[in-house]
Amino acid sequence: MAAHQVQALLMGGQACVFYGAAEFSRDTDYVLLAEADNLKRLDAALAELQATCIAVPPFHLEYLQRGHAVHLRCQHPDVAGIRIDVMSVLRGVAPFLELWKRRTTVEDAHGERYELLALPDLVQAKKTQRARDWPMLQRLVEAHYLQHRAAPQSGHAAFWLRELRTPEFLVEATARWMELARQLQGRAPVGVCLGQRPPRA
Repeated sequence: MAAHQVQALLMGGQACVFYGAAEFSRDTDYVLLAEADNLKRLDAALAELQATCIAVPPFHLEYLQRGHAVHLRCQHPDVAGIRIDVMSVLRGVAPFLELWKRRTTVEDAHGERYELLALPDLVQAKKTQRARDWPMLQRLVEAHYLQHRAAPQSGHAAFWLRELRTPEFLVEATARWMELARQLQGRAPVGVCLGQRPPRA
């Protein structure tokens, strides 16, 4: 993706690994800019990976813009069998260009750069009906809180007060930002009081 300058953000389980909330994942998920030029770059990257569609819908702009995910399987010997899922519209999450502005960039020891969905956006994107996602969401928010609580940036406190499910951290954050907690009262899910969020109906 980087070599072909595809404007895409890593999300899903692989992104969770970068954020310190390790999760075994059998595929690699990207949210990307669904515009013709970017899809041409993506097509070149997929050709290099020898990736082909393995399910419906086919890899066309119209399906991505409707919010469908396109599922592909790599055949190149170096990555044989790896599945790639690409999408451009995430339910309940901001449009791609907003996501791109607040993305997280990670660089490894070899100078390789990885563009990730920002952690608050990743949390929102992973709010599904799958029970197995909820422990991961809790670990993601905990990791974010522990990393930034000493020097929070704008918006962090509100994010933590809305999303923390660990009782001791929630109590600590509420005591620290009591006025903000009062402002948010009534807007937070019922699960905040219980240290967990109930599954969505």
